[in-house]
Amino acid sequence: MIEDFLNAISNFRRNKTRTFLSLLGIIIGVASVIVIMSMGQSSSQEIEDTFGSSGLDMVSVSKGFFRRNRSAVTINFDEEFREELFGEIEGIKKIWYENNLSATVSYDQTSASASCTAVETGYMQTFGMQLEYGDYFSVTDDVMGQQKIILGSDIASTLFPNGDALGKYVLVVTNKVRFSFEVTGVLKEQNSGMENTTSSCYIPRGFYEKKISPNPKASTVMVQAISKSRTTKLLEEIETYCTKKTGTEGSVNVMSMQAMIEQIQTIQKSISVMLSAIAAISLLVGGIGIMNIMIVTVTERRQEIGIRKALGAKPSIIRRQFLIESASISLLGGIIGIIFGIIVSFVIEYVRSQSFIISLESCIVAFVFSVFVGIFFGLSPASKAAKLDPVVALSGE
Repeated sequence: MIEDFLNAISNFRRNKTRTFLSLLGIIIGVASVIVIMSMGQSSSQEIEDTFGSSGLDMVSVSKGFFRRNRSAVTINFDEEFREELFGEIEGIKKIWYENNLSATVSYDQTSASASCTAVETGYMQTFGMQLEYGDYFSVTDDVMGQQKIILGSDIASTLFPNGDALGKYVLVVTNKVRFSFEVTGVLKEQNSGMENTTSSCYIPRGFYEKKISPNPKASTVMVQAISKSRTTKLLEEIETYCTKKTGTEGSVNVMSMQAMIEQIQTIQKSISVMLSAIAAISLLVGGIGIMNIMIVTVTERRQEIGIRKALGAKPSIIRRQFLIESASISLLGGIIGIIFGIIVSFVIEYVRSQSFIISLESCIVAFVFSVFVGIFFGLSPASKAAKLDPVVALSGE
């Protein structure tokens, strides 16, 4: 076995150009599989980092866009709707109401546009919104409708570049009405589920109810499931309940971050599988190249085969020799392909400023497949060499 391998290496050295062309297809195929799988895993990691882990147990309910029929009933996101959800659907831990409004926040001579959200006590903590400094809204702040505000990191850095926002009073203008709010906290720069916190600001919903819109109907309802595993089922039940209540499909827009991530990852995996299949085709093309070159090699070495058979070499020994040669080409190509694939993946991820992820599984799969391709496509030339008649081989016919 070792002698056959050394003979294979010696033959490679005698036919360097031919060997290189045989290796090229295998190298490209293996490297392509590794690069594609690496990019897929890096993209999956980027999705997780973008959305964060908080809010995976949340279902968002907002008004849908639909063509109403005469019998359709309008859903109002009021306290009655909150009580109905708790009564009709199981597995709900908490229901949060929020109201969104566009606003301009200013301090001194500096102003910034912001998405202002009126939230209930505990909402921000549940979504994992971490404070750089300051305090969250208390129950008293919400009940009494205190004029307090928590700024997103971008808003805070624009208005207070020195980082001294805490305790300052900012002017918030919305719908041509001005309010003065005390800054009680600044959020860290982070990703928090479906919330873009960096350019947002938050006020107590109690204030919104008392000063902006008495007895308000929520613009968005956030329903928290008792567990993350319950989220998908909860989404379906809320959608069914709202359709039944209104008599119209699409009466509300029900979505969850978990469902969004799963859909994106499903699409991403499908694309990765398709691209990996294309890369595998290049491996097969490389295998066909190995077979063609091995056939030429058998033809060129007819006399060598004839002499070995005349000296008593069995067909199985001849077959093994040529199988080892074809397997050695794919083995060497697989190793070089893995190294090349890792280098290319690193360069791509560096340029894209993403995390560098190389799966051991992808390397093993690509390597094993490449060796299998070499052996499979080497069977026909090896069998041809084994069946060669020594008299015919030595006669040169």
